[in-house]
Amino acid sequence: MAQNWLYSRFNTFLERYMPEGLFPRALIILVAPVVLLQTIMTGLILERHFENVTRLLARSYARDVSMLVQLYDDSDKSAAAEARIEKLANNTLGLGLTVQRGALPEPLPQPFFSRADTRLTREFTVQMNRPFWLDISQQPDFVEVKVLAAPNTIFDFRTKGERTFATSTGFLLALMLLSSLLLLGIATIFLRNQIRPITDLARAAQSFGTGRDLGVFRPRGAREVRAAGVAFLDMRDRIARQVEQRTTMLAGVSHDLRTILTRFKLELAVLGDGPKVQPLKEDVDEMQRMLEAYMAFVKGDAGETPQEVELAALVQNAARACREGTCEIDVPQGQLVRVKPNAFGRLLANLIGNAVRYAKTVKVTASVADHMLTLLVDDDGPGIPPNKRADAFRPFVRLDNARNLDETGTGLGLAIALDIAHAHGGELTLQDSPKGGLRARVQIPV
Repeated sequence: MAQNWLYSRFNTFLERYMPEGLFPRALIILVAPVVLLQTIMTGLILERHFENVTRLLARSYARDVSMLVQLYDDSDKSAAAEARIEKLANNTLGLGLTVQRGALPEPLPQPFFSRADTRLTREFTVQMNRPFWLDISQQPDFVEVKVLAAPNTIFDFRTKGERTFATSTGFLLALMLLSSLLLLGIATIFLRNQIRPITDLARAAQSFGTGRDLGVFRPRGAREVRAAGVAFLDMRDRIARQVEQRTTMLAGVSHDLRTILTRFKLELAVLGDGPKVQPLKEDVDEMQRMLEAYMAFVKGDAGETPQEVELAALVQNAARACREGTCEIDVPQGQLVRVKPNAFGRLLANLIGNAVRYAKTVKVTASVADHMLTLLVDDDGPGIPPNKRADAFRPFVRLDNARNLDETGTGLGLAIALDIAHAHGGELTLQDSPKGGLRARVQIPV
């Protein structure tokens, strides 16, 4: 139980803070273990290496200093002996010896963390049995050691740091960082090339779903990605064949029905305009309108290609159903949008016509921001209860207040509008209007 809880919390943490894109996630999965392993191993190796180097250098330095002090002890302690030892220390051993008179200064405070200071103090304590003073912090890259060689005689050694302990690892770290960045750059390029076919496939699927031209799309990349691309192209071809077959069949049915309706009209025309004939003519006209509505619903956008059109012209054309003084249109002039003109015009006509039929005033507003077209159709009619708005989009469903009826009374107006919005990659929703009636909200990427 506890393991499941921890696993769930860990997954929640990852989902919340991990990047959303596949590329950054894959890059983290690829790079993070390598960087972590390299950091740990490098730290361990460098720690062991420089600890050994510092220990050997400190021991060698302490032994050299101890040897010079021992030579001084074995000499006659004359000025000539001091000169010989000083020459040996400076010219041969490079220890920077200066013979001084006086006493040792007060010990300096122990550094908080200094491997070199700790190692040198330990080695001098082991190698010499006399007082000494040590400082590795006052002069950059230098170590100063004062040894009480004899009463009132101080051997002052000022030696380069590289002679006494392992110096900075900056060059090695810089080389490691440069190589890591180079490898990371190569990994990024290869990984991006592996991710690009997936993004191309997603872009092609989105374009196909919104009825846009796919452009040049060829399956490529890893075997699994190519298989997904080939499956997508096969699916696209099957859908295109199905739509074509359905459209062809319905066109034939429509042609046959229109032929029969035409014969009805001719026969009714011969009968004249009697009181019994007029209702029959109205029924035939209603059948004609219903047939056109059914065909419009089934055909959808009929493979129409998106084009750059002026939004205001589309809205004005669709608002011709408005009675004088009933419609207020607030649409930016000169705004171009990329839509399927006929299909989008049908969407506007259905929404505006539906609002005009059941309201006294209608307001149509449109705006484009962040490549998103937002269209609002508000009215002051009776509206649709919130619990019935989902049913309003179902084909052939007629609500009690008939707010989902189009001009033919078939109950397809909102269903057609919703399909057209989805075909554009957008959405159509019904909301409460500030005017007191119903608001139809359309959002489409442009």
